[in-house]
Amino acid sequence: MVSDSSETSELLQRAGGGDPRALGDLFTQHRDRLRRMVQIRLDRRLQGRIDPSDVLQEAYLEVARSLAEYLRHPVLPFFLWLRLLTGRKLQALHRHHLGTQVRDAGREVSLHCGALPQASSVSLAAQLLGRYTSPSQAAVRAELQLRIQEALNSMDPLDREVLALRHFEQLGNAETAHVLDLSEAAASNRFVRALKRLKDILMEVPGYFDPSDGPGPR
Repeated sequence: MVSDSSETSELLQRAGGGDPRALGDLFTQHRDRLRRMVQIRLDRRLQGRIDPSDVLQEAYLEVARSLAEYLRHPVLPFFLWLRLLTGRKLQALHRHHLGTQVRDAGREVSLHCGALPQASSVSLAAQLLGRYTSPSQAAVRAELQLRIQEALNSMDPLDREVLALRHFEQLGNAETAHVLDLSEAAASNRFVRALKRLKDILMEVPGYFDPSDGPGPR
């Protein structure tokens, strides 16, 4: 179990006592991490229709409603609980807007307390490319992104999820292990193996990878 910091514990105590500023401070501390999670898991068909800020606002309201119950039975570290509630809000928006077109449940990765949307290969590829090209090289970027998406889709779903958690969401190993219900050793080994697999397949993408560097464009 990942423990909360003393600062988080103090703010939780104040928020549980009815201090709305403490709850706002708690959410603000983790807003950037939650936004990254939403950005890489938002279904590509909804990009431009749903802003991550809207998902975070919905999640904040749910946190405010559910905090008292959480404090009575804190079965997750606070950030992972926030992440879970935010992921469920994103999943609900997917189902509301896409209905039967939403990803099959079998393609969702089963996490603690239920399944959340998978990290999108489109979003992960965009993250890997970063600011790789100038506007005049848009066609080159589009081709590279397609190749990287295909490479990501060829990976084992759990390996891709470990990469999303560690490399993109920037969760620690202990947090990743808890989310995926793995031992810390297993989570660490899986990440190392997945990172090597990603490097191997990206080396086959012309113009993208320099083997002397980590994942990312030259």
